Amino acid sequence: MCWATNASDASFPHTRTKRGTSVSADNKSVVLGLWAALSKRDWEGVKGFVSDDCIYIDMPVGPGLAARGPDDIVKRLKVGLESLADYINHDGLLISDGADVMYEHSETWTWATGETATLAFVTVHKVVDGKITLWKDYWDFGGLANTAPSDWMDTLAAADTSWIYDATGQI
Repeated sequence: MCWATNASDASFPHTRTKRGTSVSADNKSVVLGLWAALSKRDWEGVKGFVSDDCIYIDMPVGPGLAARGPDDIVKRLKVGLESLADYINHDGLLISDGADVMYEHSETWTWATGETATLAFVTVHKVVDGKITLWKDYWDFGGLANTAPSDWMDTLAAADTSWIYDATGQI
C-alpha cells in the first residue's frame, strides 16, 4: 500500500489522516462496523453507520425498490432478515479505494421451517465523513427464491413497503 506524505499529494491512492491510519482504513472500519451490527440484527447500531440520505439498494430488484435514510433502510432490512430463525454473516474479502469499499462475503439464512440458504454477496459502499452514503447489494435473487419456504414470496408481498424509495437515476 502506498502512503501519501501529506493530504495535498494526490499521486497516491490513500492519504494519511492520522498516524498509522488512512482514509481507506477508516472507511473499512466503518463498513466492518456496519456488518458487525447487521450480523447481530442490531437495528439501532445499523442506523448509526449510515448517513441521513444514504441509499440502500438490492441490485437484483432495481433502483425502484431502494430505501433511503437510516429508518427506512432498517425497515427494508427487516423485511428479509427479522423473521429468520438464524442469520449468519460469513466474513470475506474487503477492498477499498478511497471512499469506495467493496465487501465480498456470504450470508446463511435459516427460516423457522428449517430451510437454509447460503448466499454469496458483493456489497459496494461509499463512505463519506465516517458514514455510509450508498450501499448496493449484489446477490442471486433466484437462488434465494428457489431455496426459501414456499410462502416466502407471499410474505414479501404482504410486508411493510413504507420504506420504498425510487433511486432511479441516482446511483
